Amino acid sequence: MAALIRRSLLSVPASNTRALSKIPQLDCDGVIFDLEDSVAFAQKAEARDNLRRSFAELNSDGLETAIRINPLTSEFGPADLELIVELLPDAVVIPKVEHADDVRLIAERLSQAGVPERVSIWAMIETPLGVLNAAEISSVGGRIKCLVVGLNDLRKATGVLPQPGRANLIPWLMQVVLAGRAYGVDVIDSVFNDFRDEVAFEAECAQGRAMGFSGKMLIHPAQIDAANRHFGPDDDALEEARAIIEAFRQPGAETLNVINLDGRMVERLHLEDAEKLVASAAVIANRKRKP
Repeated sequence: MAALIRRSLLSVPASNTRALSKIPQLDCDGVIFDLEDSVAFAQKAEARDNLRRSFAELNSDGLETAIRINPLTSEFGPADLELIVELLPDAVVIPKVEHADDVRLIAERLSQAGVPERVSIWAMIETPLGVLNAAEISSVGGRIKCLVVGLNDLRKATGVLPQPGRANLIPWLMQVVLAGRAYGVDVIDSVFNDFRDEVAFEAECAQGRAMGFSGKMLIHPAQIDAANRHFGPDDDALEEARAIIEAFRQPGAETLNVINLDGRMVERLHLEDAEKLVASAAVIANRKRKP
């Protein structure tokens, strides 16, 4: 199975038919079709119908599709979950997850409805309890494949003010990254609200990559290129990865756990990382996109 690349995940309101129609031309790795915050109450049913038409026409080859539902406790949640069963996207995104049981409940409902295991669950971490319980949420296993940080709601709940560099949020962001990595779950950085501020967005992408995030949730197509560049493998890293792979292929190296590569000691664990990086680059290069 090819490695899943989640550098750029574009959130698109399911009520916006113009935005939905442009998806096939975009170079993002995935799309989060939003039925929750970005859709007005009066448009919820219309948004679901829009997704039915969009999925019928969408060639999603190479594009990961996720649908963010409303909470099951809301009047819209049950109908959203029925839509998941009908359309079978790659993932269902649960908003404001605070406990492992929030994930277990959705997983149980999906299984009861006969939804195949390939339909994964992504948990939005956007409340103080969600951050505190991120490890518990990640540990559920099974369908849970992603944590997606939502800083707009987290800032609102905590009173932390938006600031360049997100200094006051770094401990919480790193806590979520650590929780996801501990259980093999991808972690996606939060949206950046001002899509016109390219310089600040580039800086936040670089920061998120340095923190260990897998990719970034986006609000506008103009942000896709920068996210792909920052969260994708760069040329220098690929060159080094290929050198490590080649070094371990040399006669006699198959029995070694540590080798000397141009004066540096390289362990076999670095070989595993190098192979993953090269595989990811191949997926990116081979992914088909319509012009």
